[in-house]
Amino acid sequence: MLKMSTDLHRHVLSGATMGTRWSALLYAPPSTNLAALETALAHAVDCVDHQMSTWKPDSDLMRFNAASPGTWESLPIELMRVLERGVAIGRASDGAFDVGLGTLVNAWGFGPPCSATDAQALRAALRERLPPTHTVLELDVPERRARKHSHFALDLSGIAKGFAVDEMMRVVECFGVSNALLGLDGELKARGAKADESSWRVAVEAPDYELRGPLGVIELRDAAVATSGDYRRWVDIGRKRLSHAMDRSRGGPVDNGIASVSVVAASCMDADAWATALMVLGPERGKALALKQGLDALLIQRQNETFSEIPVGPLFHEPRGARQEMSRHERVPAF
Repeated sequence: MLKMSTDLHRHVLSGATMGTRWSALLYAPPSTNLAALETALAHAVDCVDHQMSTWKPDSDLMRFNAASPGTWESLPIELMRVLERGVAIGRASDGAFDVGLGTLVNAWGFGPPCSATDAQALRAALRERLPPTHTVLELDVPERRARKHSHFALDLSGIAKGFAVDEMMRVVECFGVSNALLGLDGELKARGAKADESSWRVAVEAPDYELRGPLGVIELRDAAVATSGDYRRWVDIGRKRLSHAMDRSRGGPVDNGIASVSVVAASCMDADAWATALMVLGPERGKALALKQGLDALLIQRQNETFSEIPVGPLFHEPRGARQEMSRHERVPAF
């Protein structure tokens, strides 16, 4: 391992975006133009927001949603990259991850601030199942264009923030920074190490409706982690509390006992999307798909007031009291 230069200085940068905040904790040489770096990081996340937000009527995503089926629409390269990866993970998960569930999201009141639970739309969603989006969305990547083959609305809330973190890391690397921990609304990506050459320690949040606290701690080095859960946004229907995560096969929120899923991957975009897919699939099918895809994942099942863990992959299977170096990331035995 290369020894970190003692000339590196610790800095913390942050800003508002997407209704939340982005953050960057980094060790950089004195020559780094921090003002320019902060501006570039803000521009990177704002670019994703302007292209992919469903809360901005003039975003590129909303322009595409308004297009008629069969009409080719030109899209910016960043949005095309997210759609291409989203479609690929949608296909690999047999539609568990689906970028075309905007109609369901809005019907259940999880869309823009002006939206509310729509009883008529809910009945329609429960009555008419949507086809998997990867079967009705055509992408022409070389020409940067896409078209729909049926009526549906894209919603990238399960992948766009992860992509934004990857874009932040691209910016950091362009500024010559080799040691950083970047975050956006709980999605995290690490590069290099801290000043003492140890890995970046980050908490995996406990899926508690009332309190925010750690379930355990992992160490990241050149890897990303994302979590999908039922404990930050939900809707109460009678005595039933339902997550914001949409299950296309049900025409509504997931209801399978999974409280949260954390996935560690090389890219934050992949970690984000796979966490959503496993959340939708539930304990048995989610674990099976994670094993098939070779993912490092931790599924947390809610059982009344207690939680049970379903670990997948070597990262989360490490024996208590042991510590194992891994090629991309390593774990603190806290689970």
